[in-house]
Amino acid sequence: MITACQLYDDNSLALVDVKAGEALPSDVIWLDVHQPTQEESDWLERLFVEDVPDEDEMDDLESSSRFRLGADGVHILSLFPQRLANDTRGVNMSFILRKNLLISFREDDVSIVRLLRYHIRFGKADVRSALDILLTLQDLKVDQLSDLIEDAYGVLDETADQILDDDRVEDTLRELVRQEELNGQILQALYDTRRALRFINKSFETTLDDRQERIIVEVLNDIESILPHTQFLANKINFQLEASMGYSTHKQNKIIKIFSVAAVVFMPPTWIASVYGMNFHGIPELSWRFGYPMSIGLMALSATLTYLFFKKKGWL
Repeated sequence: MITACQLYDDNSLALVDVKAGEALPSDVIWLDVHQPTQEESDWLERLFVEDVPDEDEMDDLESSSRFRLGADGVHILSLFPQRLANDTRGVNMSFILRKNLLISFREDDVSIVRLLRYHIRFGKADVRSALDILLTLQDLKVDQLSDLIEDAYGVLDETADQILDDDRVEDTLRELVRQEELNGQILQALYDTRRALRFINKSFETTLDDRQERIIVEVLNDIESILPHTQFLANKINFQLEASMGYSTHKQNKIIKIFSVAAVVFMPPTWIASVYGMNFHGIPELSWRFGYPMSIGLMALSATLTYLFFKKKGWL
């Protein structure tokens, strides 16, 4: 599906669906391409770019692949967070900026794109050029990453209260692992956004207006202010993981200690029972009338003395 954003002379914006083969109006500043069909890809290749990027190309990590200048414009691969129920994953979007036209490619739904389109429909977007579209998406992305960090703080406050809850140990560990993965994705998206903004600033250094320069500086400053929070979250998550694992280990050690003490306490009675269970004719107590109660008493006495010895040493 292809959606076009038109910028009119009065700086108002409009979104319209575009079909392959149609002529594009001259006032289009943004083409959002979502899961293009083969017909749409062929049309775009003939109309604008050498090749429509596929999903594998949009997952490249090298800087030379994510940020480059091409014959058909500036190419940028940017990572966007996408929430799916309780999970969050990164979705790569490919951008090609040529003159005053931005072409974005994505294989998945991206909530930030939906948010920008909502702002455009209701006249809340301050957009005057194709570059403004790209900068606004990066700005909205950083805002969303900040919201994810705030949510992570709230979740970690809850897990901190659950660490000593025996009935929720597994749920706590599962949630902490999920938060660790989320924090890593936030950190990766922040670094990627910082690289993208610096590349944009360098590529359009001579054409940026004061407002665009201010947006870039403000978003970069926001990223620098958010990065320490990711490190704090990582430390907090690791501490809670270690505390939770340590508590579980402590509980296991207590159980093992009980079994170990029980085994030692019953060792003397077991030895006594083994001796009188040999049934040798030379054992004089076998024919003694009080042999049975005596052996029972010896076993009880040896177990009691062993228990009292452990108690006095503070091992129980």
